[in-house]
Amino acid sequence: MKVVSSLKSHKKRDLNSKLVRRRGRIYIINKKNPKYKVRQR
Repeated sequence: MKVVSSLKSHKKRDLNSKLVRRRGRIYIINKKNPKYKVRQR
């Protein structure tokens, strides 16, 4: 999982990416291609 300051560019990389908010953090998860997992600080 990568930690990035901006999520917009990471969401556009793959169509299966979903933006999720958990415990005050913002994540991008991708079931089909897990290498796109991203977390915002």
